[in-house]
Amino acid sequence: MAKRKSLLALVGFGAATAAAAWYGSRYSPQDSKTRAWYSRLDKPVLNPPDAVFPVVWTSLYTLMAISGYRVWQAPPSPERSHALRLWLTQLGTNARWTKLFFGQHRPDLALADVIALETAILAYVATARKVDRAASNMFIPYAAWVAFATYLNAEVARKNPDAAKLRPRAA
Repeated sequence: MAKRKSLLALVGFGAATAAAAWYGSRYSPQDSKTRAWYSRLDKPVLNPPDAVFPVVWTSLYTLMAISGYRVWQAPPSPERSHALRLWLTQLGTNARWTKLFFGQHRPDLALADVIALETAILAYVATARKVDRAASNMFIPYAAWVAFATYLNAEVARKNPDAAKLRPRAA
């Protein structure tokens, strides 16, 4: 029974992470209008090629789900509860960023969100370290990537102060 509960929990963490990824993907540049808007932006020199993003995010989402699951498996404690709340917080904040940046064409609002995301990630890393060091370490690549994403977002917001006005006109 415990093994089944554990497997269900792992599936639950994977499903929650996949749901956040799916929510964000609804606003990705795959949509032609969003792609047209994004192509008009003045991007930073260090902006990676578009093909990099799915590879990186698939790896990070996998680590996020496993990390949350490992913390959940730890014996109950105030630190464990706090880490799990932070895990949920970062997941929601992560999903909201894509809607703000791509869906609403608001790099300025997305910048505030990604700063909140990085804060939640770093708080999770510190709190999870008290519960499960390996789970905490699994978030370090995520923290690094989001720090880089914060730089990219800040540069897009700086270089494109009127980004919301670049929206493609309705047909």
